[in-house]
Amino acid sequence: MNDKILILDFGSQFTQLIARRVRELNVYCEIQPCTTPIVYDDTIKGIILSGSPFSVNDPKAPMPDIAEMAARLPLLAVCYGAQLLAKQSGGEVGKSSHREYGRAHLQNVADDPLFATISSGSQVWMSHSDTIKNLPEGFKVIARSESIPVAAYKASDSYAPNPVYAIQFHPEVTHTTDGSQLLKNFVVDICGTTQDWTPAAFIHETVERIKEEAGDKKVVMALSGGVDSTVAATLIHRAIGDNLYCIFVDNGLLRKGEFEQVLEGYKHLGLNTKGIDAKERFYKELDGVSDPETKRKIIGKLFIDVFYEESQQLTDVSFLGQGTIYPDVIESMSVHGPSATIKSHHNVGGLPEIMHLSLIEPLRALFKDEVRKVGHELGIDDVFIGRHPFPGPGLGIRILGAVSAEKVTMLQEADAIYIQHLRDSGMYREVWQAGAILLPVQSVGVMGDERTYEFTCALRAVTSVDGMTADWAHLPYELLAKISNDIINKVKGINRVVYDISSKPPATIEWE
Repeated sequence: MNDKILILDFGSQFTQLIARRVRELNVYCEIQPCTTPIVYDDTIKGIILSGSPFSVNDPKAPMPDIAEMAARLPLLAVCYGAQLLAKQSGGEVGKSSHREYGRAHLQNVADDPLFATISSGSQVWMSHSDTIKNLPEGFKVIARSESIPVAAYKASDSYAPNPVYAIQFHPEVTHTTDGSQLLKNFVVDICGTTQDWTPAAFIHETVERIKEEAGDKKVVMALSGGVDSTVAATLIHRAIGDNLYCIFVDNGLLRKGEFEQVLEGYKHLGLNTKGIDAKERFYKELDGVSDPETKRKIIGKLFIDVFYEESQQLTDVSFLGQGTIYPDVIESMSVHGPSATIKSHHNVGGLPEIMHLSLIEPLRALFKDEVRKVGHELGIDDVFIGRHPFPGPGLGIRILGAVSAEKVTMLQEADAIYIQHLRDSGMYREVWQAGAILLPVQSVGVMGDERTYEFTCALRAVTSVDGMTADWAHLPYELLAKISNDIINKVKGINRVVYDISSKPPATIEWE
């Protein structure tokens, strides 16, 4: 088993970033809500406490017992965690005279293992309105900044048998220039973890685990042509061979030519895949439906129906394979109150209960970029690994308003032109996700000597690491002009093209 760092989530928007930075050190880590009791085992080598939107002085703020954790393992408390540690240990936390947000620079950095190779003047990122006014007795300041006297501190030796550190800045964000080094100092040097969390090691461990779990039993799995399901299926296939049965449903909302291309690609991967043409069933159910959430639910339910019908033709199936990844798992957890609602278009939602099957989810510990690294290690072709993410409901939520076969064809053509231009220009790899959206807006245009009254197509391209946040991609004007010209000239029904320059947040990547 790999060494593990446990990250307690207090609701910070940056918690996933902490996990990503630790994973980049080739050290395995898991996020757990701070309200869930910790189950200790020998693999856990240290604990990191995240920031939080709460104030430690809020009566509803989460208050786990930090001393109990520190008695067992080395601990690093970040932002809210630092203030909570101070408050619980007898220090004073109160409102800062001014909100400390943005870039700052460390001063008076102590000669301490946490700051090994990090010197005074190093830039950090602050984001808090409370501040530590007085440290508990015996605790020691190990760094300050221009505006706050306690940027980092260390607990006294009498507090716990393990090293306990706290910082009021965020090492996980890129604005903290030595943040990765600080995390390495804590995770590797102070906690003593082994940096063996690699794609090759993950593949070996996962395949062996699936062999043990599934044995000679059958697994059925829905494939989408996307990175997650393809990598998950390949891992399962490595373990059990042709006892994996894959089903790829054409819901009529795929990209142009995708159904045929993906089936051919799966043949080369050796996956036992059956393609189902269900286009007309989906178009019939979606006829006249404009509400986005209703469309999602129709597409999701019908997908389950089609998949279930096809899977029933198999006998003695014991497991359902899924391409669930770690952000999906995190979304289903909640620091406070009931779990967050999982997206209603999650393709396999409800299937395990309906089919009475146990789940095999090889990727549930991985972030998207880690899935891609595993895919490359498995030797999967870049046609799958390099694909942009594509929403479960497909073009059904990129056609705003009611869906029809005619609109699907129109959008498929526009999207194909757009994506091909991105590939030809070398920009496809530069963006996280791109796609065309058909708007329910018609406007007047002129083509030749004729006036037209046709639809508007919006182009969306974003840069991101994991899709949790995203910025609009700054595509060259010349490229956008070529794409617009090609779409308007070649796609009958579209006479206007616009480009979306909204970031996430406050917008989302998809329009519906």
